[in-house]
Amino acid sequence: MDFSKPLVMGILNATPDSFYAASRTQTEHDIRARADEMVAEGAAIIDVGAFSTRPGASDVPAEEEMERLRMALSVVRRGHPDMVVSVDTFRPDVARMAVEEYGVAIVNDVSEGGLTGAVRWTPGGDVPEMFAMVARLHVPYVLMSQRPSIGTMLPAFAEEVAMLRSLGVADIILDPGFGFGKDLSGNYAVLAGLDRLSVLGLPLLVGVSRKSMITRLLGCDTAEALNATTALHAVALMKGASILRVHDVREAVEVCRVVERLN
Repeated sequence: MDFSKPLVMGILNATPDSFYAASRTQTEHDIRARADEMVAEGAAIIDVGAFSTRPGASDVPAEEEMERLRMALSVVRRGHPDMVVSVDTFRPDVARMAVEEYGVAIVNDVSEGGLTGAVRWTPGGDVPEMFAMVARLHVPYVLMSQRPSIGTMLPAFAEEVAMLRSLGVADIILDPGFGFGKDLSGNYAVLAGLDRLSVLGLPLLVGVSRKSMITRLLGCDTAEALNATTALHAVALMKGASILRVHDVREAVEVCRVVERLN
């Protein structure tokens, strides 16, 4: 993919409990309509997830996550066979299913490789099982940090990227993980220092869409958070973001076009 211009990743939640209610798609009709809308509005990637990571969300067994994903991915693939699709999962076996059965192009992992706790032995030592799986699948990997600050994130990213490279993972996208392991002030401090991550020379994905860093600051609910989301998207792009992961594709595409004109 060409990151000389910022890209928009549209969120498709095949879940009943994602934090933004309007993003939930559980029927084939809703999934098809959501995918059609995102493609029409200019999304470059559709990110399909079937396990809500919002605080307090119920646990979903791997089998149920796979069942939801199979339904959603089959609908997306039928309607848009050439679309770049990513899978939002922290489970290596779920990632394998999505890539091998549905040709998913990117694994988007919120766990920094570690939520399953599983490791795999390699000649170079033990590595997170998700790292080994992505290397086996030969697909790009979104490495998301749960660290609280840029200062703690940078050395961890450098170590993890080196580990992934040693396994043969060629394409890595960094996600600073807004809303994960960070308090309200920490989220904004990370956004303010986002450009410091450019030292690693990798594309940056930013996911702030309608998150609690907005609703808690402004005292609004997720349905009222689009305006502030757009403002944060503009800041993120000016700080070096390559991909915006969003609920509202048209508005994100528009802000990309506007900020691009400043360069």
